[in-house]
Amino acid sequence: MKKEEMIPGRRALLRIAACLGAVVTTRVMFPGETRAPGAAAAPAPAAGPPAARPPAGAARNPAAYRLLPMTGDAPSGRLTPAPPVRRKPFLELPQVGHTMVLTFDDGPDPRYTPDILRTLRAHDVRAMFFVCGEMASYNRDLVRQMAADGHIVGNHTWSHPQMVKLAPSAIRKEMERTSEVIEDTTGTPPVWYRAPYGAWNRHSFEIGAELGMEPLAWTVDTLDWTTPGTDRIVKAVRDGAGPGVVVLSHDAGGNREQSVAALRRYLPELIAEGYGIGVPHP
Repeated sequence: MKKEEMIPGRRALLRIAACLGAVVTTRVMFPGETRAPGAAAAPAPAAGPPAARPPAGAARNPAAYRLLPMTGDAPSGRLTPAPPVRRKPFLELPQVGHTMVLTFDDGPDPRYTPDILRTLRAHDVRAMFFVCGEMASYNRDLVRQMAADGHIVGNHTWSHPQMVKLAPSAIRKEMERTSEVIEDTTGTPPVWYRAPYGAWNRHSFEIGAELGMEPLAWTVDTLDWTTPGTDRIVKAVRDGAGPGVVVLSHDAGGNREQSVAALRRYLPELIAEGYGIGVPHP
């Protein structure tokens, strides 16, 4: 996941059961590995309720994000459980029917994200957008549109850094600030996150779980960030198509005209072949 260009300047534990929910209309169990806190993390893959809220408009220090109440309207006031700490991210969804998940990283970008949203809307399918907090803060209307259309808005950090090179406090800040922007914009905190460049480490898994998020990587990398040509992007998706596949594309971070054009071609082809295009739900 490369980042060529980014615009300068980018809560509450969420209820997630060990059993994650439906893809389209099918129930799915995610069999991710867990580990005890402090255990060593597995090598990173190749690059490839609701809490009580402050008064509207009140400023919040991102560092205090996790200090907000965690019981809310949970049954009998019980604490809502955090996801388990993973040893590795999910690379795909279980093979249930002909289901694929399309994901878009680095946005939103007003030059390309609207066209991607229009194409998804035209075919009545849902996708996942892993937004960078800085980009989201500049383009809140697009983030709201993602949520209104039923897409999942995930956390892709604030400024798209190599998290494995950051101190835990810096990783937390990157993730907390982005979760705050997403929740303040959509009314719902993110439940999925993705490490920039696919660079994961123990701290990112621990902090992500503390913030109520599950880690998602990908099965098929379209390499669209290299602008290889629309035909090659389409071929990558078609060659990698299969049940449970997670496709990585981008809607920002550079010129994404090829990504937009490729989606218009391969999406109707996948649907015509009987693939369901959907998203996981908590």
